[in-house]
Amino acid sequence: MTNHEAQPFRVALIQAHIELGNPSENRSHMRTLMEQAATAADKPDLMILPEMWNTGYALDRIHELADKEGAETREWIAAFAAAHQVNVVAGSIAEKKSDGHVYNTMIVFDRTGAEVASYSKIHLFRLMEEEKYLQSGEEKVLFTLDGGIQAGASICYDIRFPELARSLALSGANLMIVPAEWPHPRLHHWRTLLTARAIENQMYVIACNRVGRSGDTDFFGHSLIIDPWGEIVAEGGEQEEIVTGTIESALVQDVRGRIPVFEDRRPSLYDR
Repeated sequence: MTNHEAQPFRVALIQAHIELGNPSENRSHMRTLMEQAATAADKPDLMILPEMWNTGYALDRIHELADKEGAETREWIAAFAAAHQVNVVAGSIAEKKSDGHVYNTMIVFDRTGAEVASYSKIHLFRLMEEEKYLQSGEEKVLFTLDGGIQAGASICYDIRFPELARSLALSGANLMIVPAEWPHPRLHHWRTLLTARAIENQMYVIACNRVGRSGDTDFFGHSLIIDPWGEIVAEGGEQEEIVTGTIESALVQDVRGRIPVFEDRRPSLYDR
């Protein structure tokens, strides 16, 4: 058992305001908040940023603003993770890949600064016309954190698709990480969907939402850490803040042992 495995796993959610279409300002601001979290007395093991934090939803200029191959983001966040010896889920960014398309991409780094996973959002949100400007990803992604914690990737609108969360759980995930830009007036949906994904899959759900106003849209924060019973471990308010909480990975197996949902499934009877 490693030292990290023996200890509770501390999480910090960087619930930040994002300046629309201003990557340099957003990088500077995010770095300041991350430094604040990393140097706190109760230093986190894992830090998570919100969705599309580099550009916000400046979709009409996204091809111009997107980080080419995610190079700039990868360079400084890898260095940050190594310097502070902290795992970082770099929220998601607008990333322009070599195929010429822009993706909404989550990038994950371990304590050494090594990239351990990337995930491009597979469900694009038609209400914001994402499908007109962004390319959808084509695969689900799992990755391993300290102590063998298996994590599944999900971004914002993805949580409306229980099939993805269930597929991640069946593939071994015992927590799901969700960067988001989720606005008013759908706070009830946000809390309900995240809680449902935790309860039905008996896993932790950790969701980092942005705050602030962008155009005519207000974002409410309420970043959440929810345990496998559906109990809220930590929840942010509607202001910019660092939301912290601790997860106990052993709780996942305890809950799954008490109510054997996965053993009682009858997939042959489910249509689609």
